[in-house]
Amino acid sequence: MKIIDLTHFISEDMPVYPGTEGPKFSPAKSYERDGFKETLMTMYTHTGTHMDPPAHLFSGRTTLDQFPITQFVGKALVIDCSDLTEGQNITMGYINRYREIADKAEFLLFYSGWEQYWGTEKYFGHYPCIDGEVASYLVNSNKKGIGLDTIGLDPIADSNLTLHKRLFQENEIIVIENLMNLHLIGNGLFTLCALPLKHVDADGSPIRAIAMLEE
Repeated sequence: MKIIDLTHFISEDMPVYPGTEGPKFSPAKSYERDGFKETLMTMYTHTGTHMDPPAHLFSGRTTLDQFPITQFVGKALVIDCSDLTEGQNITMGYINRYREIADKAEFLLFYSGWEQYWGTEKYFGHYPCIDGEVASYLVNSNKKGIGLDTIGLDPIADSNLTLHKRLFQENEIIVIENLMNLHLIGNGLFTLCALPLKHVDADGSPIRAIAMLEE
């Protein structure tokens, strides 16, 4: 089995969503004083490669800790839309290229190539986003989740978070943002494992996402 890491490192200088503070690491225990090392880590629940549940936007909806563990593992497919340029939408045409396999997948991960701008101002620019028809497909096909190699599901200028609301309002689905290495997977089904931290009332969580491919 081949394992591909889909997760960005967490560091103090990493990109974070505009208006959010970056993570902080401060020494809590030291070898010299305490005989062991421990670090205090402070960060928002939507830092780095992370996962959103419906409760991220809607009070009373499902939090990550309320999902069964099976929600976070399943058959996934990468949709290659890396030919898109700034501000263009990911349409059903991209899914239809792989439609028979896409229908069988529990997760769709969209490879736009935007990962190449990680750590630059352009990462916060006009990255490709799914359109309304793709959102409807995800909802109607009862996918477990969607994944993206961009900082958000919605355009950076959409403070209403229209696409998030479309997916989360009535559906048990998760959104994974800031993925990496999607270009290494290929165009067949594979097993995605994307596990959030197990904390109470989780409106989001950093995750360690990996792709498991049969060789």
